[in-house]
Amino acid sequence: MKLRVKSASVTDLQRLYEIEKECFSSEAFSMEQLAFLLENPSSISLIALADKEIVGFIIGIVREGLKTENVGHVFTLDVAEKYRRKGIALRLLKELEKKFKEKNVKESILEVKLDNEAAKKLYKKFGYKEILCLKDYYGEGVHGLRLRKVLK
Repeated sequence: MKLRVKSASVTDLQRLYEIEKECFSSEAFSMEQLAFLLENPSSISLIALADKEIVGFIIGIVREGLKTENVGHVFTLDVAEKYRRKGIALRLLKELEKKFKEKNVKESILEVKLDNEAAKKLYKKFGYKEILCLKDYYGEGVHGLRLRKVLK
């Protein structure tokens, strides 16, 4: 499988929404929310293509600090089910962090469901550390974790 990563655009919205719904249930972003993120000037949106098919994507926002350093916030990282465990999520995360660094981002943060062991393992493998438990973050009784990585 030849994998290519490139910038996403609003023309990719329908496929991104399909993958988002496949990856997440009630906490999935709506099509409108994904469109907002894609069109946000502070957003970095990347897609992973296997041949010509979009098989995954990642969206992050650069929050410019006034008194602190710029922070990159990973909003969503999705890989279509039949393409999981092939290094695609890691590749997307690596490419996003590279883009963050180009924008002088010094740290990256993200949230993950407390019970999402596969995602937590991936993020920890890539250097993210738990910094905060988020009670009811994904809805009542569905807790999350905030993770952070200092970018060098």
